[in-house]
Amino acid sequence: MLRKDIITTNSFYHIFNRGVNKAKIFFDDADYSRFLEAAIHYKSSTRQFSHSKRYKYPDTGTGQNAKVQVFAYCLMPNHFHFLIRQLADHGITSYMQHLSNSYSHYIHTRYKRTGPLFEGRFKNRLIDSDEQLVHVSRYIHLNPLVSELVDNLINYKWSSYKSYITSYEDKLISDFNIVLGRFKSRKDYEQFVIDQSDYGKELERIKHLALDFD
Repeated sequence: MLRKDIITTNSFYHIFNRGVNKAKIFFDDADYSRFLEAAIHYKSSTRQFSHSKRYKYPDTGTGQNAKVQVFAYCLMPNHFHFLIRQLADHGITSYMQHLSNSYSHYIHTRYKRTGPLFEGRFKNRLIDSDEQLVHVSRYIHLNPLVSELVDNLINYKWSSYKSYITSYEDKLISDFNIVLGRFKSRKDYEQFVIDQSDYGKELERIKHLALDFD
């Protein structure tokens, strides 16, 4: 069945989804790691990730056949966020379907679980300005702090924030300069993210790009 909302090629989107009934989708570090590995793999491959892992096929996550580019992400216990651009027609839909199906199969197998893992299809919000782009990246990166999972964002392992403000290599991210290029330095971006008063003012302006998990 086709999605009612059209996702256009070369446009940027905030993509998000959560567990059915707001339940957890990540239960330990191995689950987070598996999701990230699959997220890298499916950027330009439709080969089943579990087969590629088992038979050690080369990872093609940065190849010329890439369907999407990922510019920021955050994985939370019961939901996830991506800042992403579609590179080929139906690229985001294909990417998210393969990633979600692969990860659901992994969780069902590992925990002998049945039934849906995610709350339906992924949600998307079009980003139509540079201002929205940087504010959505901040919204994504602030999730662990706002949810009180960490006191300092640098300590959260399952987002792209660390790679934005340090030289840490993140294989899922295609190009940091799409966002960082709007700032004079990484330090300026760091300040932009942790500036809670500015974030509070902007949240109302970008709430149509964000998912309300309350």
